[in-house]
Amino acid sequence: MLLAEIFEKVMGPETGVRLVAYDGSKAGSASADITVEVKTPTAVAYLAQAPGELGLARAYVSGHIDVHGDLYTLLSRMWALTLNDIPLGEKLAAARALGVRPLLTRVPPPPQEVRRSMLARLGSRHAKQRDAEAIHHHYDVSNTFYRWVLGPSMAYTCAVFPEQDATLEEAQRVKFDLVARKLGLKPGMRLLDVGCGWGGMVMHAAREYGVKVLGVTLSRQQAEWAQKAIAEAGLGELAEVRHMDYRDVKETGFDAVSSIGLTEHIGKEQLPFYFRFLYDKLVPGGRLLNHCITRPTGVEKTINAGGFINRYVFPDGELESVGYLARQIEDIGFEIRHEENLREHYAQTLRYWCANLDEHWDEAVREVGEGTARVWRLYMAACVVGFERNKVQLHQILAVKLDAEGRSGVPLRPALDWP
Repeated sequence: MLLAEIFEKVMGPETGVRLVAYDGSKAGSASADITVEVKTPTAVAYLAQAPGELGLARAYVSGHIDVHGDLYTLLSRMWALTLNDIPLGEKLAAARALGVRPLLTRVPPPPQEVRRSMLARLGSRHAKQRDAEAIHHHYDVSNTFYRWVLGPSMAYTCAVFPEQDATLEEAQRVKFDLVARKLGLKPGMRLLDVGCGWGGMVMHAAREYGVKVLGVTLSRQQAEWAQKAIAEAGLGELAEVRHMDYRDVKETGFDAVSSIGLTEHIGKEQLPFYFRFLYDKLVPGGRLLNHCITRPTGVEKTINAGGFINRYVFPDGELESVGYLARQIEDIGFEIRHEENLREHYAQTLRYWCANLDEHWDEAVREVGEGTARVWRLYMAACVVGFERNKVQLHQILAVKLDAEGRSGVPLRPALDWP
């Protein structure tokens, strides 16, 4: 059995994918719009050492497998792929054809992969030093690189598209304004934005609503970018971004808290502390807007430590269901006033980011290296499929800290165009 035939057994003959291998073998239709090229024996060694998602990712990131054609289309066609679907006899035939050499050839993971042993030396999961390293791994890649991928807004969270053909910049502005209106921001209020990224929400709230805003981020590069952008926009009297852990914020008495894309990094065991911390930062009647990626149900694993996303993209990242998050928020004492799922909006946001990366591919490779660029191309294309297929969701939960008499301060029917 030749190598391309083995891969065809794994992927299936009806995927519309052409397979070409270094041993000269080919499989699939010559007219296929996508070709997967197995370039070296190292690709086979990666798959032998880590069958499935992780092995394929290692081979692709390191350049031992190439994809000619649209990566999103390939991943969409392979979405239901599982080695369990291959009959035992065909697995044995493939193993005999490959021999024992791939199993005995130990190749190190690509340098872009986070070593679990390294994280362990920094403390238990979600210890401050370990969280700082996890954030550094993903967010301190290069501000120039992020500018090419994210566009001028430098907003690395789900946008909200008012129309199907809205631009990414329009949709990011709509997202920030939706958060601001849900929080009921007014001039003179104080807002705490935890996990503020490059300061998009901080500057929007200060510029459009006259709010005094403190943003915090564990990424030094994000903080430096935001501080410069705030100064250039002349918002220094209202807006501030600090490079610090949210747990080190000493100020209290905020009228509102926005948490946009941070909860994914908190960890299941730390969620009660997290929401209690934010509750204590608010005045009575103060509102929390929590915006984060979630699992569609409570039965999936919250973390896959051996998977591609945890190894390459978000070390220690954990995703809960929206029901679990709501339970934690309520048990702390918040009253939930509104909730919505923006799953389709995140798929659309990611399509724009994928297109931006493709447009700047050569510059991106020169800036961060081909391995890191490949990580991003694979991760974002896979996430488009994940949001489309309801493997992951994006939820906004609006909650309020009631006053001593149980009053929320929320109008009976808020004059907002919430969906």
